[in-house]
Amino acid sequence: MPRMLDVSDDVRAEIGDEEADRLLAGGDAPGSYDCTSCRTPGDSDQERTSTVLFVGEETAVLAFAHATCIPSQVVPVSEEQLQGAVRSITGEDAAPRTPGSVPSPAAPVPTTPRQATLGITCGLVLIEADLRPALVVEPDGPIARPGSVGPDDDFLPLLLEQGFHPVTDMNQLPGPNPGWSALLAMGKLHAVLQPGNSGQQSAWWQAHQPLAVSDGWRAAANKAQSVLLYAAPAGTIGHQPREDLMRQALEDAAAKGALVAAEIPLAGT
Repeated sequence: MPRMLDVSDDVRAEIGDEEADRLLAGGDAPGSYDCTSCRTPGDSDQERTSTVLFVGEETAVLAFAHATCIPSQVVPVSEEQLQGAVRSITGEDAAPRTPGSVPSPAAPVPTTPRQATLGITCGLVLIEADLRPALVVEPDGPIARPGSVGPDDDFLPLLLEQGFHPVTDMNQLPGPNPGWSALLAMGKLHAVLQPGNSGQQSAWWQAHQPLAVSDGWRAAANKAQSVLLYAAPAGTIGHQPREDLMRQALEDAAAKGALVAAEIPLAGT
């Protein structure tokens, strides 16, 4: 029986037409599954289901998600961490990836190492009478411009050059930043992705281990299909134990001209 599967052009290109057609016809695709985004049960016989392909340098693992949570897409991840995720779940290594083939469908957690000294906090912010999911990023220390040897902190100027917007009013939604996205998989935050070479995204921030988010944050993110990404220089926000304190720290940063932000899609391609 044909499944209600969505297979994107990118996924088809990776797994090949034969495998894609077999999935769409009902072969190798589970009827029931745990959504790789929200972690609740799904049924590809009853609802639109996205195929999500996690791809390392040599292996690939196919997962499934509610189409209302994330679109069908290819997600590049670290080969080492992809293998580690497969071993942690199945006790076996993932099979090498070959043209037109993928391992048996599974839903491992693709953990990836963080590539910069950035701290990140998840919280909800009230904007226009609506609770919006937010990520607040703050470096552990000054961020220098590549090639610079001076003491200046260029964190905010670098982000402004990459499409982020100065925040002057926390009651207004920040503008979008095309090409950036937040990867939420298996109900946890894995990475913030930025535009890369040849149209491929690369990780701007990656979790050492997937970052757990609250049910309320995940529900708000799935509802909005976007996340508000705020960034401030080192020592501006700090680790705030409550969302009201985080909001006050963000407002203080905005008042000092030390806050940038953008609205980015959830698990965008």
